Amino acid sequence: MKQMIRGNKDISEETRIAMKVSVISIVINLLLSLLKLAAGLIAKSEAMVSDAVHSASDVFSTFIVMIGVAVSGKKSDSGHPYGHERMECVASIVLAIILAATGIGIGASGIGKIMSGDPAALQVPGKLALAAAVLSILVKEWMYWYTRAAAKKINSGALMADAWHHRSDALSSIGAFAGILGARLGFPVLDPIAGLLICLCIEKAALDIFRDAAAKMVDKACPDETEDKMKKVILAQNGVQRVDMLKTRLFGSKIYVDVEISMDGSKPLVETHQTAEEVHSAIEREFPEVKHCMVHTNPM
Repeated sequence: MKQMIRGNKDISEETRIAMKVSVISIVINLLLSLLKLAAGLIAKSEAMVSDAVHSASDVFSTFIVMIGVAVSGKKSDSGHPYGHERMECVASIVLAIILAATGIGIGASGIGKIMSGDPAALQVPGKLALAAAVLSILVKEWMYWYTRAAAKKINSGALMADAWHHRSDALSSIGAFAGILGARLGFPVLDPIAGLLICLCIEKAALDIFRDAAAKMVDKACPDETEDKMKKVILAQNGVQRVDMLKTRLFGSKIYVDVEISMDGSKPLVETHQTAEEVHSAIEREFPEVKHCMVHTNPM
């Protein structure tokens, strides 16, 4: 016997939360990137200008996240019976590519100034750049925790990728602060070196985002601990004597489950059906990220 179920999470609520966070992110990033660019140009800081470019890229990436979340939140249709959740993974991959390209641009600029050997290219930045770096660190770290909390609440990979984009910006601002401070203490080469270190932080974040999204695109199974918890939940249901097979796969931010259970073969069909209902209801209740589950019963 086979039983199919779908999760009952309110997709529209997930989309609403993601859009609210994204709009706030866009507004703050626009203001912050303009402030840092102005501070970098006025204070003649390569690190701060690079940091401003990084923040500006956040605006574009957030638009991509919004598009990915909106499309992934669409209901299933005849052409997409399993839904559109993988569009979040696509958005995350695009975001990782943009982040990587931003980092390469920042790194190339820093290397060019270091290798030029031109003292004029290694100017001592002003105090305004230091103040901008401190402000950026505080704002971007707050945005990381704010976006991360929302991503965990709605289990959104794209939104979590955007949260890490904020964290990489906070780290780059720390690097900018260190480079600017070092340059003001008599080592002007530290300013472009800071820009180079920022590049490495950005590339690491881009790689992590890409790996996570790619894993979800290729039907990767849930972690072993998650499957072990599912088996315990299944075996706790009345009438289930054994779990013969359990398969899980990640589909974007959702989980699909196929399970075979063994039951007493002499039981009537109505009772067997009721047990299967209890199994899928328990899975849905204990694992709200499960969107689709199929239960098959075997006689013992």
